[in-house]
Amino acid sequence: MIVAIIQARVVATRLPEKILKDISGKPMLWHVVNRLMLSQTIDDIVLAIPASDQNDSLEDFAKRLKLHCFRGSETDVLSRYYGAAVKFGGDVIVRVTADCPLIDPRVTDSIINTHMNSGVDYTTNDVEHGFTRGLDTEVFSVDTLARANQEAKQDYEREHVTPYIYQHPDLFVLNFVEASGKLKRPDLRLTVDTDDDLKLIREIYKGLYRDEQIFYTDDVIEFLDSHPELKAINAHIRQKELGK
Repeated sequence: MIVAIIQARVVATRLPEKILKDISGKPMLWHVVNRLMLSQTIDDIVLAIPASDQNDSLEDFAKRLKLHCFRGSETDVLSRYYGAAVKFGGDVIVRVTADCPLIDPRVTDSIINTHMNSGVDYTTNDVEHGFTRGLDTEVFSVDTLARANQEAKQDYEREHVTPYIYQHPDLFVLNFVEASGKLKRPDLRLTVDTDDDLKLIREIYKGLYRDEQIFYTDDVIEFLDSHPELKAINAHIRQKELGK
């Protein structure tokens, strides 16, 4: 069974409560879930959230959408992730974060299918291989996740879930998918860490979102290329480095 686990929490250092911020009348997290529900390969979606009281609203959110919810450590996200995978029976895990409200189910399905057909331990798309940040999808077996959970010791490895996997090619067989064609746009940033990121996402939704029907990355790229002034909104934002 292929299970997508979305890690989410209310606390955020650069933009507090960002995953609950309104985008076209819905919380950001709602858009992430709604888009993943259109995947043709994902069998189930789980929300993995901290056990602290301030995240109770996220469990309520999961209940309203009839999502599975797992609660675990606030800071040891790797253990939280592994607990969610074990409880809800995923054989193959798809990692998506809650701050990517333009996650594309077609792109995600492509990464999943590539993984399933390759026999590797870990498959991902990322900005270093030409993809737009915000389409980030990581796919790995529950056995790979179990080994990382058992062996990872550094704080950043526990907080960010997968560094122990992709930083150890001596232990795991890795597959980094290269972007091609129109999707090769590492210059664009479609994730949300700051107010300016959120401002851009809201402008994109304002321009493309109609009647709760999702749009795709091709649409976003065409829209932004037609409105270059919008790309400048968050062009100055730099991604936080692991361990910083």
